[in-house]
Amino acid sequence: MTELRIAIVGFGKIARDQHVGAISATPGATLAAIASRNASLPGLPHFATIEELLEKGPPIDAVSLCTPPQVRRAQAAAALAAGKHVMLEKPPGTGVAELDPLIGMAAEAKRTLFATWHSRYAPAVEPARQWLAARRITSVHISWKEDVRVWHPGQDWIWEPGGLGVFDPGINALSILTRILPKPVFVTAAELAFPANCQAPIAANLMLTDIRGLPVTAEFDFRQTGPQSWDIVVETDQGRMTLSGGGARMVVDGKVIAEAPDEEYRGLYRRFVDLTATGASDVDLAPLRLVADAFLLGKRTIVEPFVD
Repeated sequence: MTELRIAIVGFGKIARDQHVGAISATPGATLAAIASRNASLPGLPHFATIEELLEKGPPIDAVSLCTPPQVRRAQAAAALAAGKHVMLEKPPGTGVAELDPLIGMAAEAKRTLFATWHSRYAPAVEPARQWLAARRITSVHISWKEDVRVWHPGQDWIWEPGGLGVFDPGINALSILTRILPKPVFVTAAELAFPANCQAPIAANLMLTDIRGLPVTAEFDFRQTGPQSWDIVVETDQGRMTLSGGGARMVVDGKVIAEAPDEEYRGLYRRFVDLTATGASDVDLAPLRLVADAFLLGKRTIVEPFVD
């Protein structure tokens, strides 16, 4: 089988920490180049922009866009126009509607567009989905709280319009939620806390439900210090199920049901290789729609300025 030659565009923390190792561990994939204004990887061709990569770079089949979401749409369009498959880091864009033209471009070019949700590939997510499918769910609560200074040091883009603020990690929880619940959910109310000097929220509380009235609540906060919290608690007619560690561990009434090491990004690249074999696309926008609706419905409050 011919290997899928991938170029990473945007070589920041997530690309270094996750994408490089995942590509090297994925059969059928190879890292062929880097495009980044400020960073490179020894031994690989380096280009400052995606335009330079596409014009002067080595032969590639696909790009993995790890840039801030504000610039991904234009980069994805350039790559698709050049006949390349495209992987989008999460969130796939700054808005929902901007993805539709990319989906059309990919279909017309018979190229893959893959909007990734890495948390769905956490080891306990599928066992949780299967367990919940056979039970009546009575309530769901999400607690997703982390320290922005640890996970996004010096990343000013996250506080700009389109950067999502606390929804950058919060959308991971929503990606799991929309995977494990049997019915679609929607936002009914939201409270968003904006630092006085930022254009994106640092904390958010959401109320959601489904067509049957299931109560779902979510707490997101970027100000957590000490232990970090990435938990989803689901009450059912047959016990309480807790997903913790961002989906790494599933516990039912105190008994561990599923737990395994993190291989989320390896799962993403296995999926990408499979999709590109036929040119199929995978673009689920449900988590992004929930975030967009939180901004539409959210009551906004101003809190103390954020200083990194």
